[in-house]
Amino acid sequence: PAPGASLRMCSSRVAQEGINKPVVDRIIRVDHAGEYGANRIYAGQMAVLGRSSVGPVIQQMWNQEKDHLKKFNELMVAYRVRPTVLLPFWNIAGFVLGAGSALLGRKGAMACTVAVEESISEHYNNQIRTLIEEDPEKYKELLQVIKRFRDDEQEHHDIGLEHDAEATPAYSVLKTAIQLGCKAAIFLSERI
Repeated sequence: PAPGASLRMCSSRVAQEGINKPVVDRIIRVDHAGEYGANRIYAGQMAVLGRSSVGPVIQQMWNQEKDHLKKFNELMVAYRVRPTVLLPFWNIAGFVLGAGSALLGRKGAMACTVAVEESISEHYNNQIRTLIEEDPEKYKELLQVIKRFRDDEQEHHDIGLEHDAEATPAYSVLKTAIQLGCKAAIFLSERI
């Protein structure tokens, strides 16, 4: 800076006047954890199927999840939200779920994708309703992010169906088990 000029540091924090801090903290914490877990699931699937014919499809979905995680990392800082203490567990659990489902083959990986993305789309829809009930104008930026990511997750769900997820042996059992795990992960990550 020029002599005598003051240097003002820029802040990435957002104005937090009037926001419902507990609601916003819970939303950002759980969404960060979910996007982190999704990244680990796709990493596990790529470790097993990365060189297969479905590898590019998985990589494309993973790239979107990487963008989602990057945005939630930014929102964690901007809103000063602490991450869930369960991230080390989600690191391992996500990778194991991704690799395990991929060991069932392309259809198994896609069944996992359908189950997870259906759960996440529903979860994002619940958050959208909550923020609209609170004040859609006040939470405009967060609503835009969540809606865009919800649409991406729905697209991943549809890609899974297009790649024969439902043809996986014991599909309904696998889907139900994964979705119960997702519900538990959401419940815990919102709170811990």
